[in-house]
Amino acid sequence: MKRRILAALAAAFACLAVLYGAGEMLSRPHHRSIGPAPVDLPASRVQFDTLMGQSISGWMVRGDAGAGAVLLLHGISADRRQMLGRARFLHRLGYSVLLIDLPAHGESAGDRVTFGWNEAQGVAAALDYLSDALPDEKIGVIGVSLGAASLVLSRADVSLSAVVLESMFPTLEDAVSDRLALHLGPVGRWFTPLLLWQLPVWLDISADQLRPIAEMPSLNTPLLIAAGSEDRHTPLAETRRIYAAADDPKELWVVDGAAHVDLHAFDSAAYETRIAAFLARHLRDDD
Repeated sequence: MKRRILAALAAAFACLAVLYGAGEMLSRPHHRSIGPAPVDLPASRVQFDTLMGQSISGWMVRGDAGAGAVLLLHGISADRRQMLGRARFLHRLGYSVLLIDLPAHGESAGDRVTFGWNEAQGVAAALDYLSDALPDEKIGVIGVSLGAASLVLSRADVSLSAVVLESMFPTLEDAVSDRLALHLGPVGRWFTPLLLWQLPVWLDISADQLRPIAEMPSLNTPLLIAAGSEDRHTPLAETRRIYAAADDPKELWVVDGAAHVDLHAFDSAAYETRIAAFLARHLRDDD
């Protein structure tokens, strides 16, 4: 009996050590050199600071006057290059486009990934930069996963005319629980509190500060929420909760057959048709 108790304690401590290490690993920054913009996209390099003095890097593509401007926000562990397909398609339609690296990603400063908290400051700074650079243009945003959550959490002062949120988690607790269950089975959800209690240790924030769904009513802009029907990282039921929490006008687009993937890459024709129509209704001066 004593050996069994000792073995159980050893297993418990080993599990705690693994989860502690996972918390540190998941918050590590994803810095990398980006290089010049692709030759087929006439983008100029831009750099600006957040209110906390962190440097944000990106590319700016100028479009047609009066067409509107769109900020593109990538997902976790990626960088602005994840959004190149969307940038090319939007540029073809005449929009100005700003692609940034979120804090702690790509060439932007940041010591830790904060799952939307510090990233939100990068989004707010990007919106300020875009509104200053193009003061006469209506502004839209397309955010993917972490990028979507960062926008919602930013509470930006800049007036937005259209927002597209793709594959966004409702709360960090949901996101962690879903991913643990995906990799460990239903029992994995039991370990969610053991990861979340580390947030103050590594990031000096709490899970209660990372609830994008609670901020949905504050967006106050035409909204399109998109998600894959087979997404197991953010199940469709959670996306429907987010949609229910948002104010009108709003649209829900369920991409049939898509998991937690790049929705533009999954079906570029359907994506471009749907997003182009949505943005045209809300960003074009002549519409």
